[in-house]
Formats: sequence, structure tokens, C-alpha cells
Amino acid sequence: MKRHKTKTINIGGVAVGGDNPIAIQSMTNTKTEDVSATAEQIGRLAKAGCEIIRCAVPTMDAAPALSDIKKSITIPLVADIHFDYRLAISAIEHGADKIRINPGNIGGKDRVKAVVDAAKERNIPIRVGVNSGSLEKELVAKYGGVTAEGLVESALDKVHMIEECGYDNLVISIKSSDVLMCVHAHELIADKTDYPLHVGITEAGTVTAGNIKSAIGLGLILSQGIGDTIRVSLTGDPLEEISSARLILRTLGLRRGGIEVVSCPTCGRTRIDLIGLANAVEEMVSDYPLDIKVAVMGCAVNGPGEAKEADLGIAGGIGEGLIIKRGEICRRVPEGELLAALRYELDHWGMK
Repeated sequence: MKRHKTKTINIGGVAVGGDNPIAIQSMTNTKTEDVSATAEQIGRLAKAGCEIIRCAVPTMDAAPALSDIKKSITIPLVADIHFDYRLAISAIEHGADKIRINPGNIGGKDRVKAVVDAAKERNIPIRVGVNSGSLEKELVAKYGGVTAEGLVESALDKVHMIEECGYDNLVISIKSSDVLMCVHAHELIADKTDYPLHVGITEAGTVTAGNIKSAIGLGLILSQGIGDTIRVSLTGDPLEEISSARLILRTLGLRRGGIEVVSCPTCGRTRIDLIGLANAVEEMVSDYPLDIKVAVMGCAVNGPGEAKEADLGIAGGIGEGLIIKRGEICRRVPEGELLAALRYELDHWGMK
């Protein structure tokens, strides 16, 4: 798809915007002051595919912890700041690769300028974040409620405030838990700015509901070529956010890599434990750095055909299944040996 053209900025060595791949982000849910727990969680997220990580900095004890956390991680660290401009300055001084602020809640223009000056000194990008839950009363009154137009005006007002301080190393984020409002806001702002856009459906909910809302919202936004970095916001283990983001990007053709598992929904014709098998396969393939499609199918109606269209597949029968590789049937395997047989094929995938 043709992507909306934005300027490129550098976040701790990760290029965002322009023609660069859409970067996957998440946020820690540990206490940032707990350096070992936070670094350990970031390590797991990075291994899963997270490329930029954000940490809350709610106290003056959290800001110095950033420098120690950075010693143990391999991906850029973003400091999330609210209310106290001094936290932003301290986070910058302790090595944050980017800061996230809402200029509207950290004080007057003099305080915003103090933060901008500190960022400018180190050429640290600033993410200007506006959420529907924090939209200014004046804009709510102007537009008769919280609207996409109000979100865009609020964000651009904050951007102009920073630009007036002589700085343009910026990323913009406008989020709402209302999916269609969020989509419309991104459509509006994409025509008004060339700054990179961080995209997400904020407060999307638990893993099930949040994934559905995020997939719809992000899918509608990204499919229009809008967005340079994303976060899937879920109430749960942040690792869930990474797997969801990767799948959304891969489904849209915006990322390659990793094994795609397709499986049938099962029906009365299924004669193997396909649900258990499919879940086991999905968990197993996460450790393989292969860019292939694996099909796990349950019966003779669509099973053989779908499995032949995949790179590697299982077509279930009565207590057994066929292993199909590159469109050809390899062998017939008892149900209890199907997972092991699939693992063998993955282990030897590059071999003739």
C-alpha cells in the first residue's frame, strides 16, 4: 500500500517515519524504580519483537532508574511523563531516548520550553500525546463533545507550542478508546502534518475485547497508509501486545517474518483434537525464525486443499493426519505423533 509520507526521526537508533518499517512498541507495567524487574520484562518484550519500550516516570525516584535500566536492555527507552515538567527534564538527563508528554498538563509555556530546551540539547525526540479522555474543556465546548476534530486541533496546538520553542524533532499521538473516532482523527491529521504518527486504540480493554478493537482500528488506519509506529494497548501481560501487533502488521502485508498459523474452526466432521493441536502448534512455532505458513486442518473437506496451499500442513483424519509439505503428501501419522512430526519438518525446513 502507499504510505502517507512523513519525516524520519531517530529514536535511540530506531528510525521511525518515512519509508522505514512500522515500529512495534509496548509499555512496561512494572514499577520503574524496580530496575531488575523492569529490565527483565523489557528483555522478554524485546525477544518477542518489541522495538521501542516506554516506561512510566511518575516520581523523582523513577527518573534516575532509567540510566540503570538502559545498561541492561537493547531497545530504545521512552519516558512517559505527566503533570511535572521536572520529571521530563530528569528523564532526559538520565538517558531517555524519547519523552512522551502532553504539553497541556505539565504547566505553562515556560515549563514546556524548559523541557524542550533539555530535549533539544541532546536531540531527544518528543512524542506529543493527546487522548480523548484529557481533551481540553474549551475544545469539548467548541465541538459539542469529544470529537475527532477536537483531538486533531488539540494535538496540533501542542505541536505548534513546541515548534515556537524552536524544535521539530517530534512524533504525534492522538488516541481514543472510541475506535471510529480514533480512525477519523488519524484521517484528518494525516493531511495536516508530516510528523510521524504513533497509532493505537487507547484503553482498548482486556486481551479478547482489546484485540478485536485494536485489530479493527489499527487495520482501518494502517490500511490507508497512515501510521509509523504502533502499540496494541491491552489489559494484560505486555507480551500479548507484541504478538498482536506483529499479527496485525503481517495480516496487512506490512511485515514479514515469523510463522503464520492457519487452522479451521472445527465442526462435527473433526475426528482429532484439533483445538488442542492448533494451540500447541501456535505455541511451538513462535520459537522458529521462519517466514512460512503452517496449516492445521481437521477434516477431508477443506483440509488437504488448505494444507497444500500452505508451506507445511496437517490434514486431519480419523485419529490420524497427513503431513503435507510444499503441496505434497509426505506421510500419514497417528494423531499422537502429529505435533512431533510437524516439529521435525520445521527443524529440517531448509534441508532438501
